[in-house]
Amino acid sequence: MKRRDFLLAPVALSTLPALSGCAGLNDYLGNLPARLPDAPAIMSPEFMVEAMLKLADVRAGDMVYDLGCGDGRIVIAAALRGARGVGVDIDPRQIRLATERAAAAKVSDRVRFVVTDLFNMDFRDATVVSLYLGEEVNLRLRPKLRSELRPGTRVVSHEFSMGDWQPETRLVVGGRYLYRWIV
Repeated sequence: MKRRDFLLAPVALSTLPALSGCAGLNDYLGNLPARLPDAPAIMSPEFMVEAMLKLADVRAGDMVYDLGCGDGRIVIAAALRGARGVGVDIDPRQIRLATERAAAAKVSDRVRFVVTDLFNMDFRDATVVSLYLGEEVNLRLRPKLRSELRPGTRVVSHEFSMGDWQPETRLVVGGRYLYRWIV
């Protein structure tokens, strides 16, 4: 069952035509993701954001993509280091929050946030890709990363590996794993 169906299931189907004209309901439905996300929205704590950026050696001139960016904290922190960034999330509410946070941090000119399915995103211009998605999603994403990213691109993942693609570096930070691969 799709998320929208689940949320509307208690409403009698005969009332939907009448409700569909309600601005509040349309606004609510328009703010939901097009489908359920592949990974839950769990934000990396600030100490992990800093550890991920350090492990990826993010610096001025880098183009950082955060796939499943949530509230944009990784892209914003990268921009504060002089990098540019793109945050990708399927949830428009998260993208709205990320955009607001970028404006508050005064980095809107260095970042952009996109509502889309990360599997449909073109991120070939990335020099760094960050992930906190889950092992299954990482494994599904791995062929796209390896085929589209240029040699030398750094991929960092909070907590989850990529199966038999061995990381160049694996660290434990605050009891959590961090992985880095170089394409």
